[in-house]
Amino acid sequence: METAARRTLPENAYRPLKPGESYVPVVPAGVRVPEWTARSVVIGLVMAVVFSAAAAFLGFKVGQVFEAAIPIAILAVGIGVTLKRRSTILENVIIQSIGAASGLIVAGSIFTLPALFIIGLPVDLFKLFLVALFGGILGVLFLIPLRRYFVKEMHGELPFPEATATTEVLVAGESGGQQAVVLAVAAVIGGIFDFLVIHFSAFAEVFTTRSVPFLAGLASKAKLMFKLDVLASVVGLGYIIGLRYSAVICAGSFVSWFLLVPLFGWVGDALTAPLGSSAAGALVSQMNADQIFRTYVRLIGIGGIACAGLLGILRSWRIIASAFGLGFKELLGKKAADAVQPERTDTDFPMKTVLGGILLVSVVMLVFFTFGVLREQPNYFGLAIIALLVVLVISFLFTTVSAQAIATVGTNPVSGMTLMTLILASVILVAAGLTGNAGMLAALMIGGVVCTALSTVGGFVTDLKIGYWIGATPAVQQRSKLLGSLAAALTVGSVMLLLNKVYGFVQTPATPTPLEAPQANAMAAVIQTLMSDQPVPWLLYGVGALLILVLQMVKVPALPFALGMYLPQQLTTPLLVGGLVAHFVAASARGDEQLAQARNSRGTLIASGFIAGGAVMGVVAAFLKFLSQGFVLPWLGWKVHVNLGVNLFNNAEGSGAELLALLFYVGLVAYMFIDARKGRIEG
Repeated sequence: METAARRTLPENAYRPLKPGESYVPVVPAGVRVPEWTARSVVIGLVMAVVFSAAAAFLGFKVGQVFEAAIPIAILAVGIGVTLKRRSTILENVIIQSIGAASGLIVAGSIFTLPALFIIGLPVDLFKLFLVALFGGILGVLFLIPLRRYFVKEMHGELPFPEATATTEVLVAGESGGQQAVVLAVAAVIGGIFDFLVIHFSAFAEVFTTRSVPFLAGLASKAKLMFKLDVLASVVGLGYIIGLRYSAVICAGSFVSWFLLVPLFGWVGDALTAPLGSSAAGALVSQMNADQIFRTYVRLIGIGGIACAGLLGILRSWRIIASAFGLGFKELLGKKAADAVQPERTDTDFPMKTVLGGILLVSVVMLVFFTFGVLREQPNYFGLAIIALLVVLVISFLFTTVSAQAIATVGTNPVSGMTLMTLILASVILVAAGLTGNAGMLAALMIGGVVCTALSTVGGFVTDLKIGYWIGATPAVQQRSKLLGSLAAALTVGSVMLLLNKVYGFVQTPATPTPLEAPQANAMAAVIQTLMSDQPVPWLLYGVGALLILVLQMVKVPALPFALGMYLPQQLTTPLLVGGLVAHFVAASARGDEQLAQARNSRGTLIASGFIAGGAVMGVVAAFLKFLSQGFVLPWLGWKVHVNLGVNLFNNAEGSGAELLALLFYVGLVAYMFIDARKGRIEG
């Protein structure tokens, strides 16, 4: 059996290729090593089930879904070392690919489907399973025709921060040596730093200018405030993203927070009535900067994201048309005369399989909407066709948004796109005469499928980029993600029903302390408003779209800017800090290209360690937080309460906590810069 001759990433892994240059992965196309094996499938499925249950459990209880890819990659490497035959790096890629479907399916499901329980609509395990499964399958199939564009043709142009961190973990675990040491040390430092913040409340997670006396007045009077999240994992993302994209993202954020929020505050200060339909009865003068952002400015960002997505479709229409055209030719039994068998590392599912899969899923969804959702309504078949078209069109259009957002920022704006989906679906269904509980049920089923599909797209493009860098077979990864989606869909529905029975999502005498489910509660509020024929803030969405069109005219990257407008400021500013560190690390080489590359590679390892450590300790902290809140053992009725140091320092709020956070953050950033400069030219 052949093995990979090289176990480190090539020098040109992260930069654009020069004319005539090609990228050769860690496991070259001509090398065959075990990949899709009983070991990788079984371990991957176990990971998918376990992490799906854990992610759903913690997501409902503490309001967050953790990223499963990095913890699963670390576990895959660790388990592989202990077995009689050490797992190959490609087996670990497949384990990660199957297992990571857990977080994707869970995120798509828990953002929307608990709204069924909150509103009081009919729900059963079969519905929950099918919605999650439909979304997972569509996400995989819609991305396959775009794989070469995002993964291969845009090589070095998009930073892929999450994929970079996971790849570094897999490669370091395979190669060992100095790379593994640098990564491990950074992971320990980043993990401890984030754990002190999240679990022990040693200092504040977010620094704001409210903690500085002479700047505090600006926040209340002018609605002007600067915020910075100090977590090591976020600054690590910024380093990998780099200065170019992080500056564009922050520019969008600064427009939102330093221009639009103060502007809305100034305009609304003298008003004695709510401003616009989205205010829900609140006066602008009574809102702080965060409330103005959520009520008005974030909606402008959502409009910008939607417009940027349409622009992305227009830019890549030739690629999409070519891929689907090839699929139709294959369906008709025709092959191009000059067709060449692709290399192993460039082999996808046949396009006729992709198109056939989309057609089959569409037929099954039509049956589901017809007989499982809308059967009791007049003209149920026509309404089912409308529901199906909304799912297919919106999922397809937003596929490029999800893929490019993850490839650029490492953050998928799936909640904003789902909100837009619910609004559009509700408006269309109301226009077709469907309102009330039946309309809300149909809209949430549509939103659940779309949300899960877009969540899957974001994670799947990460998997494919990892496979591209390491040398996995894309078709095997595609098969793996479908299998993982099936396992995760089966798990998440069961866990959701169990949690509703034990804890509930609505406060009742039987469930006095229901689960938070913040995203689902927001979706429920939106859907109830829309189905009551309340006005939609189209003007704010339109302003965001027009702003993106203007920026596109002057060649500003549209989607990163729109993401910056949509994301909370505290998540965008540390990206700029990380990007600046990357810039100054490269500049410290004083024009020596090889030395700059060596230092940047070490910095990437450190940043990946920060992300990995933060991800693992984030899972641990979320689980410990759940234990501290107390829970009832199902069927036994025993109350369990374990406080393992939660809020030990109780120093998460106040000016002193924020200033202390800034002090520690400066030390963390200094460590990243100083240690990255230790990179040396090998040989």
